[in-house]
Amino acid sequence: MNIPPASTPKQKRVSVAVLLLFILFGWLFFFIYQRPGSAPDVKPIPVTARGDLAADEQSTIALFRAASPAVVYITNIEVRRNIFSLNIQEIPKGTGSGFIWDKQGRIVTNYHVIESASRLEVTLADRSTWQATLVGVAPDKDLAVLQISAPPEKLTPLPLGESHTLQVGQKVFAIGNPFGLDQSLTSGIVSALGREIQSATSRTIQGVIQTDAAINPGNSGGPLLDSAGRLIGVNTAIYSPSGGSAGIGFAVPVDVVAKVIPEIIRYGRLTHPGLGISVADDQIARRVGVAGVLIMNVQPGSSAEGAGLRGTRRIGGEIVFGDVILAIDGNKVSTYDDLSNAMDRYKVGDTVTLTLEREGRRIQLRVVLEEVG
Repeated sequence: MNIPPASTPKQKRVSVAVLLLFILFGWLFFFIYQRPGSAPDVKPIPVTARGDLAADEQSTIALFRAASPAVVYITNIEVRRNIFSLNIQEIPKGTGSGFIWDKQGRIVTNYHVIESASRLEVTLADRSTWQATLVGVAPDKDLAVLQISAPPEKLTPLPLGESHTLQVGQKVFAIGNPFGLDQSLTSGIVSALGREIQSATSRTIQGVIQTDAAINPGNSGGPLLDSAGRLIGVNTAIYSPSGGSAGIGFAVPVDVVAKVIPEIIRYGRLTHPGLGISVADDQIARRVGVAGVLIMNVQPGSSAEGAGLRGTRRIGGEIVFGDVILAIDGNKVSTYDDLSNAMDRYKVGDTVTLTLEREGRRIQLRVVLEEVG
């Protein structure tokens, strides 16, 4: 039997050399045919002239330049005790926006921006920061006034507009500090008028402006402006399942702001005209079949007592319901919220005509409004 001879070491070396040579030629072939040709002649593309900005762009830029110096950044600082070291620490609780009201250094913002603050800081458009003191608040309207000691030359108040003449479709602009990004401008339109939202005290704020101008956390307390750069509202809330802007924002109308802020500056709070009565909870009133505001007590010496209003009382072991307020100056009143909002249209000393239900019959009484807490 013939057995083929085994390969010698020399033959193995030749085979490896041939293989390496084959690989080298393959690589050179690939390199030669894949190598790019001469570099193309790359010429820079000239910049096309922009031309003049559109008229609406120019007006928006001018509006922002004029209004932005009035917008401020507010930091709400809270004092807390470290649970490990027991040391007192100051930490930022939240941020918001505001705007300069006058040359005396008064700043307007939302009540919920400064609520429960231990210390407040206001940063102006020039990045200078000032300690702020609280002048007063109107929680029912979600408004507050702060005071800083900046010199008048640093203070640029916003011109006031009016909200009762607004129309759906008007352009609006919001300037604020969304997510801490200061001096941000968004634009949109008035989406709706006459909306209602709840304040921090669960009271209804009426006549609220709805806008699709992007309003995000941090915009609260900032101004809503019309196309003339006038203040028409204070951005206060958004409707958003995600917490970001969903195109539905709300602003307290400037007609309310212009009425409330001077009172806060003068008295440190909003003075409330009232009747000098206490009323039953709406649910209790409905439970006993009352369709209006049921008077429970009339304060002794009040204007209500002087006008002859009656409260709920017990006679011979039987409860006799007091007067039920049905209307004020002909405007229907169904709930305590209706009564409170109706009072906002008047001032202390005004005389109103109440339509009452008393023992199954309707009567009218005139009452002079007095200041209530």
